[in-house]
Amino acid sequence: MLREAALRVTRPRVAVLSAVHDHPHADTESIIGAVREVLPKVSHQAVYDVLRALTDAGLLRRIQPMGSLARYEARVGDNHHHLACRSCGVIADVDCAVGSAPCLTASDTLGFSIDEAEVIYWGLCPNCSPDSPAAPETSREESRD
Repeated sequence: MLREAALRVTRPRVAVLSAVHDHPHADTESIIGAVREVLPKVSHQAVYDVLRALTDAGLLRRIQPMGSLARYEARVGDNHHHLACRSCGVIADVDCAVGSAPCLTASDTLGFSIDEAEVIYWGLCPNCSPDSPAAPETSREESRD
């Protein structure tokens, strides 16, 4: 993947890419922790630099729901959206809205050439919602990473 994106293959790049694949929607500190399990002496700055390079190359996507730290995911190249829990902060992927979705088409482009729409659905996850039975704890933790 790195070579296809015209990036040099380095241990920090491989470790960061692996960490994001293993922990979708992880914040930078979580990614640093995962990378340090493999490369204990890697610096914060090195991880930040790698995240920026991988995002710029299109290998990672950076998302930042309102009131949340920046998160990273390896699911790129498709038009998917996110579900975000207002209580615990868990984030999950959801495929693009189907059918009639007028909010995805701007009422006036104001001259912009629109190539992407970002939608975040806010609410409570099954574990936080008083109106639904709790989901298995593993799915909540997997999404939070």
